[in-house]
Amino acid sequence: MMKKPVLYQYSISENVVAFSTQRQGGVSEGNYASFNVNHYCGDSPEHIAVNKAALCQELGIAEPLLVYPHQTHQTEIRPIDHSFFSISSEKQQQYLDGVDALMTHLTGVCIAVSTADCIPVLLYDEQHHAVAAIHAGWRGTVARIVAKTVEAMTAAYGTLPTHLRAVIGPGISLKNFEVGDEVYETFRQAAFPMESIAKLYQQSKWHLDLPLCNQLQLEDAGVPASHIRQSGICTYDHVGDFFSARRLGINSGRILTGIMLSSL
Repeated sequence: MMKKPVLYQYSISENVVAFSTQRQGGVSEGNYASFNVNHYCGDSPEHIAVNKAALCQELGIAEPLLVYPHQTHQTEIRPIDHSFFSISSEKQQQYLDGVDALMTHLTGVCIAVSTADCIPVLLYDEQHHAVAAIHAGWRGTVARIVAKTVEAMTAAYGTLPTHLRAVIGPGISLKNFEVGDEVYETFRQAAFPMESIAKLYQQSKWHLDLPLCNQLQLEDAGVPASHIRQSGICTYDHVGDFFSARRLGINSGRILTGIMLSSL
């Protein structure tokens, strides 16, 4: 009997399904235990296939309608439209390679990103019925991938930031995200408000607040603060329920954070 994945769900709108997968409910083993669908972290392809089928069954969609990219910590944003489903699976894979954010206006298509300490961000344009899923590690965050995705949605769908609803999903917290001086300096040179996002621990180690960095980007882009929900879940602290690469190593599973439009 196929196991049922455990989803941490977000209430964005009655027209939207939004979630982050938890570790329970799959068949993966070891540091991939037990629910992982990411193909690029060393897990067994057979286990991934079983887990993916279970997730699609839970979402009520065919497997080709669950779309997630091969992320590379850059700022490439790709739309998923009808033309994507008319090309071969090989070309689909090429289209999704090196991509860290997806957006779509198609109903019944779940777009998602993979994380394990990085910050997943979901956006919903309630006026134009369009969504986005964003992977924001520190490199994507400092390059302002979230702000760039808002701009991309505006260009593609006519999105107004004031009509966006946002979720910032599970990721590493300020107290657990220690960085070197070079990372701190990269954020400072990129004009982030260091007095708000950085804290010096033990008088020597800088820590950065990635969830806050991405919230501030959304607010600067024009998304009302009241429209932004922080999950408040630290993956490092809650490694029993959510994957954390800093706790488990890079050869471990990944959280899948996805969003899907239902019919109006």
